Amino acid sequence: MVPGAAARIAAEVESWPGVESAPHRFGGVEYRFGGREIGHVHGDGLADLPFPMRIRDELVASGQAEPHHILPDSGWVSRWLRAPKDVGTAIALFRLQYDRLAGRGPSPQAGDQTPAPTALSPDDPTA
Repeated sequence: MVPGAAARIAAEVESWPGVESAPHRFGGVEYRFGGREIGHVHGDGLADLPFPMRIRDELVASGQAEPHHILPDSGWVSRWLRAPKDVGTAIALFRLQYDRLAGRGPSPQAGDQTPAPTALSPDDPTA
């Protein structure tokens, strides 16, 4: 757990145009864009985000995320917030999903062949 992680993530993600936040049904805070969930944070310890399986697989293979802690065979990923650098990586994951949904990144279409980013900079949430 990283004290202040949820507040840091909220400050960044809520600053992006069109993002709305609300309580998440399983606790924590959910972030949405265009009626779709970008992801959610459970306090200062965990971020969960949905991706198409091919992007999820790349994120897991590169170590940027782990399979979802409850639904490991889904497109969802989890990023545990154990150290300050994990917060930056979580923000970068939120940005990747936001850009996809806003049409500025790999398409949200499941059959899309656009290659996903292979590296996210944990220090640059706009990567």
